[in-house]
Order: sequence, then structure tokens, then C-alpha cells
Amino acid sequence: MTLTMKMTPRWLCLPLAAALFSAAWAQAPTGSTQGTAVVHTAESARAVVDRAAVVLPARVTGGEVFTGLWKDAPTSVRERAPVVVFMHGSSGLALKAIGEWQQWLATQGIASVAPDSFALPDRLTYKSPVSAEVYERIHALRLSEVPLAVQALAQAPWADPARWVLAGTSEGATAVARYRGTEFAGRIVFSWSCENNYFVASHNTVLPEDKPVLNVISSTDPFFSPANSWVGNPAAAGHCGAALRNHKQASIVLIPGGPHTVINLPAARHPVAGFLRDVFKLP
Repeated sequence: MTLTMKMTPRWLCLPLAAALFSAAWAQAPTGSTQGTAVVHTAESARAVVDRAAVVLPARVTGGEVFTGLWKDAPTSVRERAPVVVFMHGSSGLALKAIGEWQQWLATQGIASVAPDSFALPDRLTYKSPVSAEVYERIHALRLSEVPLAVQALAQAPWADPARWVLAGTSEGATAVARYRGTEFAGRIVFSWSCENNYFVASHNTVLPEDKPVLNVISSTDPFFSPANSWVGNPAAAGHCGAALRNHKQASIVLIPGGPHTVINLPAARHPVAGFLRDVFKLP
């Protein structure tokens, strides 16, 4: 495992670390929830994929880059491409950054698909922090969406079946870290620390040790780093280092002072591009 931190050593000074860890026990604000549904129906399970955001590079279509929903994706293509399955965060596909990131992937010759968890009517949503029980119900829902994407990709004429990567951010990244399937050649965990904290009953990370993993997160992530006064873990490191300590093909990139959504920052794109180039064996 490699750990990259672009910051001054003073950031790691013991007094500051101690202060941040102590702050983890501070009184948490009160969150809220809306909606009640946490299990996909047969109809919503289909819609998770049908409403997924898909971007196909020009080399796949033989013309323009395709940007649209899965249900409208071309069935006649020039060639197959490597694919990134992207699990969105709690904001859903409305987050503009996701579409921008998918367009960037297309410039690398990589197709992408982002399943739509909000295809489930009355889906449970939240404003953090809420109870671990509520979060775990959401995590179970998100984890159930990964096999839906796998099943659909197996039938997609534009997907190279040997070159898939599973990626996700924040809420979506918990599903990436917990998924036990072996279909993916690598995984990218954005903005999730793979640690016990307020967001989980237990982090339950099962990232396979025989596949490459990249963890990218802000050093001051507002939810999962010690910068969050209600992170709920006085020993929180704010990254997946502990969960990946025995992983020989894992890398961690900490972005100093970054926001929660880091996917389009140059400090994130550069290592992601290298990771995907190696995993997909791109020229």
C-alpha cells in the first residue's frame, strides 16, 4: 500500500492531531430524514439501470460521444471499451460534478455508467447526522445496486467484459468498499475513509487484496476526517489506510484542504488517470 500526502509535516503535529481527535466526541448536530423506501422493487431495480447516466467515448460510437440514459444508449457500436461503474453519493445524479467526470473519462477512451439510486420512489434520504441504523439501511440499498449494474453490463454491446472498474463517492463509496463480487479489475473509493464512525455500524470493508485499489479523499473531509467534530471516532485517520494495511496493490491520495467532492480536482484526476491506465492496460 502506498500513501501520498501533499502537505507540510506541521499538519501532522501531535497537538493538532490530539485536538482534532478530542473534537470527535463533540456534541453532534441533529440530522433529519425524508422518505421511507429502502428496498428496490422489481420495477425500481430495472429503473436503476434504465435511468443510469451513460457516457460512451467516440471510438465506441464511431461518431460523437454519447451522453444520455442507459435505455437510450446505442446498441450498434464500432468497438467495446473499458467501463467505470460509478456509484453516486447522497446527492444523486443531480450533482453536476458526476457528469463532468464522466465526460473526462470519455476523453480517456473509457465508458462509464452511473446507476440511479433515486429510481426508487419515496427513497429514504437524510441530512447528516442520523442514526447508524438509518445509514445501514441506505448502505444495504446501495450495495444491492452493484449487482444490477453487473448484470446489465454483461449484456451491453459497448462494454469490454474483461475491463471493468467499480468506483464511487461518499455514500456510493461504501458500496464499493463492501461489494464482495469479483467482476471488477479494480476499485476507486472517493471521499470515504473505510473506518468506523458515525456513518456506519461497522465499516465492513472487503476490498479484495488481489485487485488494485485507489482511495482518494480530502485531508480535511468535512464528514469523515478528524476535521469533523462529530465524526464519532477519536482515532479517526480520515482515510482507508487501516483497512488497506495488508493490501499490496492499494494507493491512498490525500488532498490537503480539499472539499468533500474531489473527483474533478487535478490532484484527484492525475492519480485516477494513471490508475485506470494501468488497470485497463491503456496505451
